[in-house]
Amino acid sequence: MATSPATARPPAALPAALGGLIAMAAGVGIGRFVYTPILPPMIEALGLSKSEAGLIASSNFLGYLLGALLAATPWLPGPRRAWLLGALAASALTTGGMGLTTSLAPFLAMRFAGGMASALVLILASALVLERLAEAGRPRLSAVHFAGVGSGIAVSALAVALLLMAGQSWQSLWLTSGALSLAATIAVVLLIPDRPEPARPAGRQQRPAAAGSLPRLIGAYGLFGFGYVITATFLVTIVRTTPEIRPLEPVIWVVFGLSAAPSVAVWARIANRVGIQTSFAVACLVEAAGVLASVVWPSTAGVFLAAILVGGTFMGLTALGLVRARGLAAGDPHRTLALMTGAFGTGQIVGPAFAGMLYDRLGSLTVPSFTAAGALVLAAILVRR
Repeated sequence: MATSPATARPPAALPAALGGLIAMAAGVGIGRFVYTPILPPMIEALGLSKSEAGLIASSNFLGYLLGALLAATPWLPGPRRAWLLGALAASALTTGGMGLTTSLAPFLAMRFAGGMASALVLILASALVLERLAEAGRPRLSAVHFAGVGSGIAVSALAVALLLMAGQSWQSLWLTSGALSLAATIAVVLLIPDRPEPARPAGRQQRPAAAGSLPRLIGAYGLFGFGYVITATFLVTIVRTTPEIRPLEPVIWVVFGLSAAPSVAVWARIANRVGIQTSFAVACLVEAAGVLASVVWPSTAGVFLAAILVGGTFMGLTALGLVRARGLAAGDPHRTLALMTGAFGTGQIVGPAFAGMLYDRLGSLTVPSFTAAGALVLAAILVRR
C-alpha cells in the first residue's frame, strides 16, 4: 500500500523525546519510586513492620515482572500508543488509590497493578520513542527520554518533602503523586501523537551476536535489579531511623533523583569511549560502593555518597543494558527488551522482601546491603566475561 507524504514525513524528534521523558517520569519515576519517600511516614502512621513494607515493594515488582512478560507477547492487540496511555492512566489511578486505604491487602493489590503499568510504560514508551527518534535521525535524544525516571523521582521527592513540611498526611502524599501522574498522561497524549505504526518484522528469529552474550547480559541485568533495589527502597528509611542524619530526610531522595536525571547521558559518553560492556561493569562496581556507603558510613557524607552513586548509576545501567540487548537481538527487539525487563523484575521482587525479613530479625540493613553489593560485583564479572 502506498504511503502518503504526510505519513512518510519523519516524526518531530524533540516532542517525542519530551513525551518519553514525561511518560517515564510519571510511569516509572513516580509510579515505581515515590513509595520510597512516602514509606517512612506510612510506617509511623500505620505501624507497618519492615517485612510488610518489603512485601508491598515486592508486590509492585512482581507486577512489574508480569507486565514485562505481557509486553513480550507478540500478539498484544491494538496500537502500542493506546497501551502506553492506558498504562499511564492505570499508574496514576493506582498511585493515588494508595491514599484511600489503610489495609495491607489493598496496598498489595494496587502496588501490583501499578507495577504492571510501570513495566508497560517503560517498554512501550522506549520502543515508541526510540523508534521515532531513529526515524528522525536524532538517536542521541534518547538521553532526554531516559532522563525522565530521575526527573520524576526528583519532582515527586520535592513534592513529598514540601507536603510533609506543610504537615500533610501520608494519604495526601499518595493523592498528590497520583494527580501529578494524571497530568503527565495528558501531556504525553499531546507530545506523542497518534500515527500509523510500521509493520513489525515477521518471521525473523532473534539470535545473539555472539554465543552466550545475551544470556550472560540477561543474568547480569537480573543481578543488577536485586543489587540496587534494596537501597532504592529503604534509603529514606535508613535516614529517618538514624538520629544523626534524620534532618536530611526531606532532601536525600531529591539528591537521588537529581543524580539519576543526567546519568544516562554520562554513562552513554563513557560507553562511547570504553564500550558498553566495560561501562556496564564499571557502573555496577560504582553502584556497589554506593550500596555499601548507605550502611557502613552512617553520616551526612556517607548517605549523600550513597544517593549520588546509586542514583547516578541505576538508570545508566538500565539504559546500557537495554541498548546492548537491542544490539544483540536480530529482528524485532521488542521481545528481547521484555526478557531483560523480566530478569530485572525478578531481582527486584526478591530484594525488598529479603531485606525486610532480615531487617526485622537483625535490626539493620547491613547484611542485605552487603549481599546486594556482592550481586552487583558478580554482575560486573558476568557481563565482562
